[in-house]
Amino acid sequence: MKYRVNIDEANKTKAGFGKLIDNRDPRLLNKVGAFSSLFLLDVKRFTEPVLVLKTEEPGSKQVLAFAHDRIESVCHDMINHLINDCIVMGAEPLAVQDLIVCGQLEKSVATRIVAGCAAACEAQGCVLTGGETTEQPDIVPAGTYILGSSIVGVVERSQIIDGSSIMPGDVVIALTSSGLHTNGYTLVRDLLNNDPNLAQLDVAGSNFLDAVLEPHRCYYGPLKGLFPLKLISGLAHITGGGIKENLDRILPQTVDASINLELYQPAQIFSILRASGKISDSEMLRTFNLSVGMALVCRQEHQGKVLDHFQSAGQGAYVIGEIVPGTGKVECHGSVPYKA
Repeated sequence: MKYRVNIDEANKTKAGFGKLIDNRDPRLLNKVGAFSSLFLLDVKRFTEPVLVLKTEEPGSKQVLAFAHDRIESVCHDMINHLINDCIVMGAEPLAVQDLIVCGQLEKSVATRIVAGCAAACEAQGCVLTGGETTEQPDIVPAGTYILGSSIVGVVERSQIIDGSSIMPGDVVIALTSSGLHTNGYTLVRDLLNNDPNLAQLDVAGSNFLDAVLEPHRCYYGPLKGLFPLKLISGLAHITGGGIKENLDRILPQTVDASINLELYQPAQIFSILRASGKISDSEMLRTFNLSVGMALVCRQEHQGKVLDHFQSAGQGAYVIGEIVPGTGKVECHGSVPYKA
């Protein structure tokens, strides 16, 4: 018999979300069940507040995460990726809405998803305000969940970081990633399908599966203390396309970024992926972050202060290049020193 949406069960499930969201943050003025969310923005803190908007999803990593019961982990992946895309503008993350699309709603799974998203938001000082949970049995197979989320952030107009002030002589600083983050997982799943034993391969004292499912790092904590100091010329979140196809998004058309790949410090997991998949160096650079989760551009005279700040914050950071006259491109030279 064809599955039919159980409206009563769905309503009971969604009503339970209130325990995870309601009364967690005084800025959220309504409870779960409202047609929209009401979020109180203290505009008195700003002279010219500018809203920063973004929508994101965790890509095919969610397939691997759900297959291995890492539901909360992939929620942190999605929210942290989302927040990183927001904060590269110098923004403060405010409110997040989630989206859960499934073929058949399972109360325990949906509750874990909402709880995971709420916890990830709370960890970064923002709030999950609600969203949409929908069963689509004719579109999505039972047991399959597709996640998405959107964020609203805010930044003072005079403090927007958009790369427009980047100039020759600036330095490019890498902020270390926690692993693959949320890119390259179609390839990872192919490798695991071809060799299931790869999942238990030792990777720096852990195993391959744990290494590739390490949650996407959020950089808001280490970065927010730098925003008021106005030391940052540009920030690029290094996701699909690697450094060449992300750092160029913030470069003025009068400069290039010259990146020395010899300075990279890739984690062991990238060496294993490269060898297991027989992946070319050019494809590795385009598919993965290679342990550079975010690139920061600042004046050379601010380099020491910025690096000291990250050291105090417990965030790995090191110089990987410089800004030179050019036409808005990222030029890489040298070879990434993959670990044996």
